[in-house]
Amino acid sequence: MNNYPPLLLVDDEQHILLSYTTMLRTEGIEKIFTLNDSREVIPLLEKKSIPLVVLDLNMPHISGAELLDKIKLDFPHVAVIFITAINDLETAVECMKKGALDYLVKPVENSRFISSVKKALELSSLREEVSSLRHHILSLRQHLLSDRLEHEDAFSTILTQNKKMRAIFHYIETVAESLEPILIMGETGVGKELVSKAIYDISSFKGKFLAVNVAGLDDTMFSDTLFGHKKGAYTGADKNREGLIVKASGGTLLLDEIGNLNDMSQIKLLRLIEDGTYYPLGSDKPEKSNARIIAATNRDLHRLVPAMKFREDLYYRLCSIQIQIPPLRERLDDIPLLVDHFLDISARSLKKKKPTPPIELIPLLSSYFFPGNIRELKAMVFDAVAKHRSGVLSLKSFKEYIKNKSEYVDSTISFNNTGAPGMPDISGRFPTLKEIDTFLVSEALKRSNGNQGIAASMLGITRQALNSRLKRTKKEQ
Repeated sequence: MNNYPPLLLVDDEQHILLSYTTMLRTEGIEKIFTLNDSREVIPLLEKKSIPLVVLDLNMPHISGAELLDKIKLDFPHVAVIFITAINDLETAVECMKKGALDYLVKPVENSRFISSVKKALELSSLREEVSSLRHHILSLRQHLLSDRLEHEDAFSTILTQNKKMRAIFHYIETVAESLEPILIMGETGVGKELVSKAIYDISSFKGKFLAVNVAGLDDTMFSDTLFGHKKGAYTGADKNREGLIVKASGGTLLLDEIGNLNDMSQIKLLRLIEDGTYYPLGSDKPEKSNARIIAATNRDLHRLVPAMKFREDLYYRLCSIQIQIPPLRERLDDIPLLVDHFLDISARSLKKKKPTPPIELIPLLSSYFFPGNIRELKAMVFDAVAKHRSGVLSLKSFKEYIKNKSEYVDSTISFNNTGAPGMPDISGRFPTLKEIDTFLVSEALKRSNGNQGIAASMLGITRQALNSRLKRTKKEQ
């Protein structure tokens, strides 16, 4: 027996409903709802998934034509078949134009009625199968293309659509349960603490997550902060105090700016990582810790080791699990997402309406080096929103900021034998000034997505001067 989907019969005459029901059930169509009051049709469709309605045209309360309009408005997937005594071509055409699947005139032949209903139900089943298959294919495609994460929520605070960052998220999901220490590297402002918090959220280390910046701490302050002290350990230590390593028991302790840690503190940290032991100040009795250590730094530890500024044994103990967060200039596809987010939170913080950014803003920001990365971008957007009055957000504050920063970079930058970043290789034939000029203009236009105003700002010249150069180059070609 065919497994037909359900249908609804609507007619104000009860004997007709009984006749149609009997006829359909003899053909294997079992799931049939009947109503003799047209006012009950819409409420039933809201409660039940019914793909086909067979109804009369002339009924008290609500006519079949009115029901058709409501059904097509609120339930466009539901098919409608009319069975009526009105043998009028104009009415039939009007109903079909409004979306009726068929228009049958009483008395209708049994075979014609059964054929029309079966066709509608089979078409509905086919649509459902196609929809289900399409949904399955789209879900599978999305999973494969989006490289779906198992713990998507854990990374919700890190706004990104960048492939490098997504790859880092997958790596984090792999190593989050490891007992080994984790080293997070990246320039200032890239979000190292957010990444460490995501590691904690995914892991089973459900004690507290605590973070401390160890830069500038001498050995005594480092030991007191991390390991605590016993009463009388030093002047003013009038009672025992637990260190962060105890408070983070069973959880995670983030040591930020680990590259600035002094040598004696590095030795104590190495002992903690190696065997989980430490000494509170004023105690000669070792204590144990089960806190997981995450270290973060904006310095290149690999280069600090040969310079004798970071212990080699500690470096190799930390680097078994490394996470290198790319700077914002390598995540340019994230800039529109971040700008929109910072515009939103800045506007809410300043109790202003969120301004509309100009289309030139993203190319302008994409041309900037961002030494302060995401933290710097956030400050730039907040400053612009604070100065904003109405209309489209002005580029003025962004341009002034970038210009001032560029002048600072120009005054501090040094060139080595390898040339400036992005410059053509001059190890062979020495380029002429004209060639360098052409290269710089071309590179500026490329980085600004063809925006001449932004390109001119990058080159440190006026837009008119850039136009003159472009016209001269065009004539010479």
